[in-house]
Amino acid sequence: MKYLLIGTALFLPYCFAIPVATIPAAQSIGDFKFLQVYLDKFFPTFRKAAGHGMEEQLEEMQRFFHLTVTGKMDDETMAIMKQPRCGVPDVPEYRKAAAVSRWRRNTLTYRINNYTPDMRRAKVDEVIAKAFKVWSDVTPLQFKRISSPADIEIFFAYGAHGDGGPFDGRGGTLAHAYFPGSGLGGDAHFDESEHWSEYNREVNLFLVAAHELGHSLGLDHSNVRGALMFPTYSYQNPNNFRLPSDDRRRIQRLYGMRK
Repeated sequence: MKYLLIGTALFLPYCFAIPVATIPAAQSIGDFKFLQVYLDKFFPTFRKAAGHGMEEQLEEMQRFFHLTVTGKMDDETMAIMKQPRCGVPDVPEYRKAAAVSRWRRNTLTYRINNYTPDMRRAKVDEVIAKAFKVWSDVTPLQFKRISSPADIEIFFAYGAHGDGGPFDGRGGTLAHAYFPGSGLGGDAHFDESEHWSEYNREVNLFLVAAHELGHSLGLDHSNVRGALMFPTYSYQNPNNFRLPSDDRRRIQRLYGMRK
């Protein structure tokens, strides 16, 4: 069974759970609607499972990102929400399943279905291989690129692309991936609306690919700042990249250490 991480954002009726009086005067109704969509996309389980209102849902988001927990829409919270990020929920809808989701073999195949025009094809091949190597360096996993259907399918796409998780244009959601499994399981999709780069221009493909492949191997998001699996995007030089200890411990919990 595949564990679909990406949920379509839910648009709730205009009877908001947070009283309008709690919205800072500097915030617009547009920002408030953005908040509503963001929480239902990235923290869906907390609200559904616990039966909580949006204020408690917002508090959960603030705790996850180590913000001041107010349950209100403040500048600090909005700044985090507007950072470019991964499209996978921070509280997976299938948290228990995600915790044990892994491939049952150590040799996996992948296929690059298409290429972004932002980079040379050979460079995309090199960057994706390097992103896989981040994980094979610390586990017994081995990855083989093939041209036929593979365990992990990689492609670039605009907007709606057939998986129920449409991309939102430049900025916002950069990419998303799926937990191991059949069908879409393991696949990683990248928003072609972004400008992809091998350098510190726009969005670095290596950093995003390494993150998304973490999901493809079974990892959900980490709330440890500086971890590769932290939800929001931040640049660091790929040439100096070393997998942070939090990510290394978590992936080795699933697959063991490299011998």
